[in-house]
Amino acid sequence: MRNSTTRLYAVDGLRLVCALAVAGYHYGVSWRLDGVHPPAYFLPYASHVLIFGFLGVEVFFLISGFVIGMSGWGRSLRQFAVARAARLYPAFWVCVPITAVVVNLLPVRTGVVETAPPSPAHVAVNLTMLAEPLGVPLVDGVYWTLWVELRFYLLFAVLVWWGATYRRVAAAATAWLTASLFAPVLPGWVAQILIPEFAPYFVAGLVLFLMRKHRPTTWLWALLIACWLISLQRVTDRVASLQPGFSVPSWPALVIITAAFVVLTAIALGATDRLNLRRLAVAGALTYPFYLLHPRVGYSLMRAAHHATGAPASVLVPVTIAVVLGASWLVHRYVERPFAPLLRSVLSGRRSSKVVPSPTEPRADTSPR
Repeated sequence: MRNSTTRLYAVDGLRLVCALAVAGYHYGVSWRLDGVHPPAYFLPYASHVLIFGFLGVEVFFLISGFVIGMSGWGRSLRQFAVARAARLYPAFWVCVPITAVVVNLLPVRTGVVETAPPSPAHVAVNLTMLAEPLGVPLVDGVYWTLWVELRFYLLFAVLVWWGATYRRVAAAATAWLTASLFAPVLPGWVAQILIPEFAPYFVAGLVLFLMRKHRPTTWLWALLIACWLISLQRVTDRVASLQPGFSVPSWPALVIITAAFVVLTAIALGATDRLNLRRLAVAGALTYPFYLLHPRVGYSLMRAAHHATGAPASVLVPVTIAVVLGASWLVHRYVERPFAPLLRSVLSGRRSSKVVPSPTEPRADTSPR
């Protein structure tokens, strides 16, 4: 059995790679820089690679299953809920208004999915993180993944309440994966709970956590392989749904998702335990605010810069990523670091510690969100 509470710096690095991949997909493929021409017009070669950045979301969910098992194991239901709220809400409460302000000052009305600047009422509802189930327009389209995450947290919270043990988690993971296969014939509300499109990733992450905390067994290996095989079909379906204006082969996506399974399996089994690059913890800490800020804020900045300077996409994309990373560091340093412990203390009903940990200090929670 390996230490399941040691910070895994490789996971931090993998999280940032996923966030950058998603940003590459959004900036290079999923919108039109000038509002008219398709992505391939501005990035004729890069767009054929950046298109596969959408898989960053799938890998995020794979990581999430792994680290939520790590961070939730041995906690009470209240401790688990408080930890998740303190992790998610401080940055979210700042990034949502920032996005709303930027898109109102620099609106992008063509070439994107979301064109209308959010109203104050929509912003207020979005701050609850429940805008999607309430039917309120999202301030930024990427928030859909947070609703997926919240449903996973609710499912895992049931295990925490019941008492998470090896047998219970393994049985629940098996039942969840099996039930997700029958989602098309189940009532809609059941499918909403089961998250069938992404269940294989969350389940695989939980299985890898069990392998790390206890030991690999034949059943766990079989369950992991089943998750991988189902994920190949899910990814194939996702590729088929893409409409970037050019042909997208499925085989690179299958290779990428397979590589993600292999890499996280290696991490879970201890291949990177001796990796002690604490700067990767900072990189991992930037992932969540970067993910929240990058789409609509990035679109607004790039469209304004393109109109003002005529700079090409090959320049605007990396510069915008650098700018948003800088803003993400500010959110992490001046919002998450001081206010996450404060919120945790308030929700726990205890006084906040005066010592704010360095972003490079090891932590058990390496959540991708």
